[in-house]
Amino acid sequence: MGRKGSPRSPQAEGGSRAASPPSPLWALPEELLLLICSYLDAQALGRLAQVCRRLRFLSGRDLLWRRIARGCLNSGFTQLGTDLAAGIPVKERVKVSQNWRHGRCRRETVLKWKCNLMPWMELDGEYLYLSQAETIQAYPICPEGTGLQRHPQAIFSGHQEDVCRFVLVNSHIVSGGGDGSIVLHKIHGSYSVKFSAHEQEVNCVDFQGGLIVSGSRDRTAKVWSLSAGRVGQCLHTVQTEDRVWSIAISPLLSGQLLTCLGTDFHHGAGVLDVFYETPSLLLSCGYDTYIRYWDIRTSTRKCVQEWEEPHDSALYCIRSDKNHMIASGSSYYGVVRLWDKRQTQCLQSFHLSSPTSSPVYCLRFSTTHLYAALASALHVLDFTSP
Repeated sequence: MGRKGSPRSPQAEGGSRAASPPSPLWALPEELLLLICSYLDAQALGRLAQVCRRLRFLSGRDLLWRRIARGCLNSGFTQLGTDLAAGIPVKERVKVSQNWRHGRCRRETVLKWKCNLMPWMELDGEYLYLSQAETIQAYPICPEGTGLQRHPQAIFSGHQEDVCRFVLVNSHIVSGGGDGSIVLHKIHGSYSVKFSAHEQEVNCVDFQGGLIVSGSRDRTAKVWSLSAGRVGQCLHTVQTEDRVWSIAISPLLSGQLLTCLGTDFHHGAGVLDVFYETPSLLLSCGYDTYIRYWDIRTSTRKCVQEWEEPHDSALYCIRSDKNHMIASGSSYYGVVRLWDKRQTQCLQSFHLSSPTSSPVYCLRFSTTHLYAALASALHVLDFTSP
């Protein structure tokens, strides 16, 4: 027996150890803890999350990952910091972004059709809209982005020949067809308008703010009104030297031809796709195998940056995340390429066409999936489950 009043060892208390004094770190306000953590990179934040439950919760806050995400590929943030994927935890987007950078994905052919077509598509988050011959079909995207339903929920028709291209803006579909007509559909309703637009097929269209612009094989680009009482009235006609393959309305929406981009293109270097990132920044691609990045604030005669397709293939389509990543579709062997604007060479390549060669006519992507439409199939690359 120990003497009266003598201290007892921790072992005598059942093996328990004396409690450690609380760390001074926990005495700090949460705002200061977040400020300290904001200096950590992704790896350090991941390690911090393994310390305890409180730090796991703290290190997962969107506020800490937003700065990291803005430097990643396709994380849902634009150059100006606008969040295009609100509702998805930023930390999860950063994780998936690493799969995009390293080309880790699961490939699947979700739709096939018997005849070779030149499909076009648009993506709005809940549905994928795909042109097939003379119709446009709306396919629901499964919850949580797990896939695409194989049967369309809605079909939009009106053209007598194949749909060449269409756009989806403010719950309206505007399409141009091989019959020279333009058709306007309201997605949630039965309203539709059709009018004759060109003497030959309408290769491209765009729609914004009550105006439609269209380009045709007849070597004209036209501006159309959708104002009440003036629907289908031609406001302007621009004569060109060759067929018009692609067209886009500036977000500034002037309704006038402002300028022409470039002065030293080779003969036959047609532009096949144009994509506005901001009112002053846009991308173009085409027959001469180059992706060009234009800043119309600095010059309309020469692009500010360009990337060359490594296999000398025409580029049919292009899209960007409005920040660092570009995705392009090639004319040979169904090749989709990912590019980082901060690098000069292609980042990743995916060959989707086998055994027959087919161009990638159109591609669209979200923060988790990339959809590529070829002549006879629709392919999906799932970057959440490599």
